[in-house]
Amino acid sequence: MKQSIFLFLSMIVVLFSCKNITTEKLEQSTINAPLEIPQNDSTLFSAGIMTPEVLWKLGRVSDIQVSPDGKNIVYGISRYSIKKNKGERDLYVLNINSGKVHRLTNFKGSEYNGLWRPDGKKIGFLRHLNGSTQLWEVNPNGSKARQISHIKGGITAFKYSPDGKHILYTANVKVDKTIHDRYPDLPKANAKIYDELMYRHWDHWRDAYYSHVFVSKYNSNTIKAGTDLMKGERYNAPREPFNGMEDINWSPDGSKISISYKRLTGKDYALSTNSEVYIYDIYTGKSYNLTKDGFEGYDDGAVWSPNGKMIVWSSMKTPGFESDKNRIIVYNFVTGDTTDYSKGFDQSSTGFVFSPDSKTIYFISGVNATYQVYALDLATKKIKQLTHGDHNYTSIALADGKLVGTKMSMKEPTEIYSIDFNGNEKQLSFTNKSILDRIMPAEVEKRWVATTDGKKELVWVIYPPHFDKTKKYPTLLYCQGGPQSAVSQFFSYRWNFQVMASNGYIVVAPNRRGLPTFGQAWNDQISGDYGGQNMKDYLSAIDAVSQEPYVDKDRLGAVGASYGGYSIYWLAGHHQGRFKALIAHCGIYDLPSMYASTEETFFVKHDLGGAVWDKPQPKSYTKFNPANFVGQWDTPILVISGGNDFRIPYSQSMQAFNAARLHNIPSRFLFFPDESHFVVQPQNSILWQREFKAFLDKYLK
Repeated sequence: MKQSIFLFLSMIVVLFSCKNITTEKLEQSTINAPLEIPQNDSTLFSAGIMTPEVLWKLGRVSDIQVSPDGKNIVYGISRYSIKKNKGERDLYVLNINSGKVHRLTNFKGSEYNGLWRPDGKKIGFLRHLNGSTQLWEVNPNGSKARQISHIKGGITAFKYSPDGKHILYTANVKVDKTIHDRYPDLPKANAKIYDELMYRHWDHWRDAYYSHVFVSKYNSNTIKAGTDLMKGERYNAPREPFNGMEDINWSPDGSKISISYKRLTGKDYALSTNSEVYIYDIYTGKSYNLTKDGFEGYDDGAVWSPNGKMIVWSSMKTPGFESDKNRIIVYNFVTGDTTDYSKGFDQSSTGFVFSPDSKTIYFISGVNATYQVYALDLATKKIKQLTHGDHNYTSIALADGKLVGTKMSMKEPTEIYSIDFNGNEKQLSFTNKSILDRIMPAEVEKRWVATTDGKKELVWVIYPPHFDKTKKYPTLLYCQGGPQSAVSQFFSYRWNFQVMASNGYIVVAPNRRGLPTFGQAWNDQISGDYGGQNMKDYLSAIDAVSQEPYVDKDRLGAVGASYGGYSIYWLAGHHQGRFKALIAHCGIYDLPSMYASTEETFFVKHDLGGAVWDKPQPKSYTKFNPANFVGQWDTPILVISGGNDFRIPYSQSMQAFNAARLHNIPSRFLFFPDESHFVVQPQNSILWQREFKAFLDKYLK
């Protein structure tokens, strides 16, 4: 249920179609092609505010990769068609010094995983064509693109070795038997048979295939099927559901590969967070577990130092706790020492990048509901914060004499920035300037609010465009999911504060107990206390802001998804008449049934204090179960869910809606049969936004 916000914003499903385009046509259409500017639509921008339709016009920047000389960046921009209900992603090249941009690819369909070849003379990328995804290469100016792999079944991701002699790639490999393997005389039978847990995960059912890592010799003409490093294994690398190629990396000399994944199946997989870092020698074929002893939680994102003497990764100490502190662990291959460089640093750390001299590690860490860039001096063990301000950095990379990274805020979607080693920032890409210049933004204010136990919580207050403090506004309490996921400076494409505020509402978004970036104690407090202090924190925030003369206390609403949806169901029975409308998306309604219906059992076992059948039964299942307080519900509620949500199965939402209707509470159930925990298809998303607004307007306006 935890929302890893950076990954959730980038993992938007792109539904694409492709056709065969010759190299010659590709060259003519891409050389020096200008950036695509969305078509001028006077109706779309007539209101001058952020609407769902404008939101889907924005280009989504992702996956920056710096050239070997550090002077250029290849990256992707995804654009969506509401009419076609799908998106396409193209690759672009940005010169870091001049700021000039040119389009690299212009196929019909999407291109992704753009990477510079180690010699800088080619850029590799993946393209889906004729039913198969293969590796292509193109000159940096966009000319002479051609397919260089013809691997049966296609590939899902790749990386060049630093010495240019090999390529590693991931591909789905059939390991288990299908129904039709078992019963070949029943070719039209449609069933699934399982004997163990984790038969479904987040949004998909387990099938016979697993993602494996392969290594193939590389030449500039063709890539042949490589050696499966995980032959016969019933495991996935990268680790499901949201990890990517950051978990698979080459050593600097190209002789070894580090892979982070979970070598567990069935019940063990469902109950454990114990992913490990494995080192594979591609020449000897031998491998070993670097984190075998003393590392029982998540161990991910291992990165080698340029001198090859060290490797760093993020590590969680507590088994079964997916939101523990991400520590900075460095292993020294020369001395054999393993060191935790984050002792005394009460923050989580990810996205590691070594300096060229291997003496400094740059990384991203959250502080006070923002995500900043930091530098760790390995010699002194001192950590320095480089960037400051109300924003989120979501990735960083080393360029020529500086860092580059992707950054977002509640007011602006992701763009590319450079950062010098003193923390000075400069914007490099302006993908959405032509749109944002025509939109009046909703302004964001930071407040610190006193809690009932004498502490302070950071609360973002987002005001409608053209805000007039002499008027009174309906106001929304935003309840965050996770439950351990900060209300940071994220720019969401569904729970978008600009759209919410532009609908004419003040939005109150508190960083209640249980959210990271305020120290591990604040983060951990929520476990076993779902209906406790964090709910008081919510009410402290809305009560404090409601004292303002421009807040209409008679027109308050509360909205939230995932754990935020649980929060809505809990508040529905405990809000003492504050709210006049409630919206819960994919929320937990009944804790006992949630334990045995969700898939990542480790999550509920840790956060609820054990299994529902334990003796004695943990107090969470009765004391903090929203279903036990439906008799106190009295507020109109909109319930939303997706048919492919296996994290919080849609039966939870059905129970909540049924209970509300059986108690004669005005209610509506919005169900998306082909969406998961997230609504990602353009037309479904816009429908979601319209229903969201209409329900609030009905009861608050």
